[in-house]
Amino acid sequence: MELRHLRYFVAVAEELSFTRAAARLHIGQPPLSQQIQALEHEIGARLFERNKRRVLLTEAGRLFLADARRMLALSEQAKETARRAHLGEAGELRVGFTFSTPFTPLFAQVVRRYRQQYPGVLLTFHEIATKPQLAKIEARELDVGFVRPGPMPLPDTVAVTLLRHDPLRLVLPADSPLARKKTIAVKDLAGQAFVVFPKGAGTGIYHQIFDMCRAAGFAPDIAMEAGEPSTIIGLVGAGCGISVLPSSFEGIHMEGVVYRPLADPAATTSMLLARHADGGGPLVDAFVAIAQAASQSA
Repeated sequence: MELRHLRYFVAVAEELSFTRAAARLHIGQPPLSQQIQALEHEIGARLFERNKRRVLLTEAGRLFLADARRMLALSEQAKETARRAHLGEAGELRVGFTFSTPFTPLFAQVVRRYRQQYPGVLLTFHEIATKPQLAKIEARELDVGFVRPGPMPLPDTVAVTLLRHDPLRLVLPADSPLARKKTIAVKDLAGQAFVVFPKGAGTGIYHQIFDMCRAAGFAPDIAMEAGEPSTIIGLVGAGCGISVLPSSFEGIHMEGVVYRPLADPAATTSMLLARHADGGGPLVDAFVAIAQAASQSA
């Protein structure tokens, strides 16, 4: 059974005339009659009672008409859904983001603008560190991702768009002597105990801390590791050490903790929007375009 058979049947059922239905469908009456007969043969039931004077629906035809109309409506809906998906107006977009991303106003601006322009697209969000995000984008398990790779190498299969640069902030206990200094350089952190993300967490900031400290002539003394930034900040407040985090985390206010700038030019981090290098279709293209526009206006 083909959709055209359903359209032919509905036209005859609504017109109750093969002549009028043929004119409405722009086909000849004999081919229309043959198609209806073929449909009845396939179904195994007569759909019309017909004689020289009139055409009437049988009980089977009356019930079949309701289903035929639903199937035709669903076919039109399917075509419209496919058309909208092709235009980037429908479907699902899987968005990854790092722990610091929601604290950046740009993230909220991008999501808000995208929702306003493409209300038919379902956005699903996944909080994942940078390295596993990149792996999921490679595997096509994420469509786009807000990442901070730092010195971490990027896979060849991932393309990125620079959205913004953010300074890094030194996270200190409020009573630390460093908190009283007007200017703090990375070299001033030698001998301090650090609280950092675990190496296996896949965050760019972990590698960046080590690279900055080595460039300043020392290796950081790792006192504790924690998987959540709020936990890191809490451990700093408890006197377990110091840390370095993106400036967006200054939005987490915790008693006994202060944030201070680092004077070194290398003490910055970049937020990038990652996607598969082979492209992700109109949904991804529209999201990237909105993110670029938002970053330029920020």
